[in-house]
Amino acid sequence: MEQFNAIIVKKEQDEVTYAVEAITLDDLSAGEVLIKVAYSSINYKDMLAVQEKGGVIRDYPMIPGIDLSGTVIHSDAPQFSEQQQVLVTGFGTGITHTGGFAEYARIPAEWVVPLPDGLSLKEAMIYGTAGFTAALSIQALEQDGMTPDKQPSILVTGATGGVGSVAIQILAKLGYENITALVRKEHQVEIATSLGATEVVFASTLEEQKKPLGKQQYHYVVDTVGGDVAAAIIPLIHYGGSISMCGNAGGIKLSTTVLPFILRGIHLLGIDSVFFPAEERQAVWQKLATTWHIAQTTLSDEITLEQVPETIEAIKKGEHLGRTIIALS
Repeated sequence: MEQFNAIIVKKEQDEVTYAVEAITLDDLSAGEVLIKVAYSSINYKDMLAVQEKGGVIRDYPMIPGIDLSGTVIHSDAPQFSEQQQVLVTGFGTGITHTGGFAEYARIPAEWVVPLPDGLSLKEAMIYGTAGFTAALSIQALEQDGMTPDKQPSILVTGATGGVGSVAIQILAKLGYENITALVRKEHQVEIATSLGATEVVFASTLEEQKKPLGKQQYHYVVDTVGGDVAAAIIPLIHYGGSISMCGNAGGIKLSTTVLPFILRGIHLLGIDSVFFPAEERQAVWQKLATTWHIAQTTLSDEITLEQVPETIEAIKKGEHLGRTIIALS
């Protein structure tokens, strides 16, 4: 096969750089399924992957991109056939295994998910890891008692980011009517309400009011930020409520007390989308293709490989909104 384009991350001494280069299939990691990539997407983890101290990539050179969707052009695995449309998110993709920021990807069969009916390759990446994580967060909260019938008060942090923006839309589609969006900047207010939030609060307001136990305001929380934001919210959760946690953009430390847990019986639900069991992924993606399908209205934009650095910089500065997908073919 002739050369094709990919973003390559390199490290020379202590300097990490990345750029579009022409490579061949010999530059791809091993795997049973060779995929012609149609779309990838940019996530917070992809931004970290190209930073000098991002803590994501350890072996260089590497093709980043933790997500991809495309068409199988060769498979040594019997469960996949040529011309079948598939998607990949998480596992080692773009981290320890060459990823989605390339026109072709070779992936272990156990990481590959058949594209569900009702979902296009483009829509799969409008969701990507962010949408998949949002779905896992809502699924966990519903398994812990959240239901539209009770119309609970729900808070979504990082509301205009990838996970938060998708979560708000799914919650609104499911019939939840009391959705509060947590934002940091004034221009995000209008965006959050357009996504389906019925109320908006600023993170600075909550952080200033941090107490070991505060007024009970939210029954359920979709937290995408972590750090001080999560610590400020936990004391505000109603008795018996729950908070799902999936991100660490606000920091990896959680400075709180045991009081909300032992006096109000709240539940902290950890969400992992990277190594979520392969055998359970199809059911979650089926929801995103059917009853939870909001990809057509999701805040998103489409770019080329050459435009990736602009989006990476916006994510790094906290200025990125919604989802950005990369068209590769």
